[in-house]
Amino acid sequence: MALGPVQVLVVGFGEDAQFTGAALKELERLREHDLVRLIDLLFVHKNADGSVEKIELSDSDELAKLGAVAGALIGFAAAGDEGLEAGAVAGAAAAADGSLYDEQQVWYVADAIPEGMSAAIAVLEHRWAIPLRDVIAEAGGVALADEWLHPQDIVALGIEAAQ
Repeated sequence: MALGPVQVLVVGFGEDAQFTGAALKELERLREHDLVRLIDLLFVHKNADGSVEKIELSDSDELAKLGAVAGALIGFAAAGDEGLEAGAVAGAAAAADGSLYDEQQVWYVADAIPEGMSAAIAVLEHRWAIPLRDVIAEAGGVALADEWLHPQDIVALGIEAAQ
């Protein structure tokens, strides 16, 4: 199975957040159309006293298949082939356990969350990009840069350019 680009997306929610399930429904719609694959989803909430609660939502079949891949990608790939191998072993072990995140990783993310706030951490595979990547590679192309520009970034660039 070809693997598309994997993104770790962290979204923060304040105390007044309205969780209706709409975001999960949209992720399901994207999955049904094979546009994205949700590898893992972790919710973290930091209480007013600084204590942290976590809830992990994973498709256990997907997690079992992708645990080694995710482990190879998350934090280990920078060490080259040896890091990928170590990450694959760690990811497979985590998948067998039913989780991609160890407590230390959860606490690291939680440190960045203000008290009383929640965060959703999603590991997404962008399936839509596989055919595009393949035709670029077949033509001899290679990625030289990769960056997401959000609408607020583009607006900020326009304001800065106008000054």
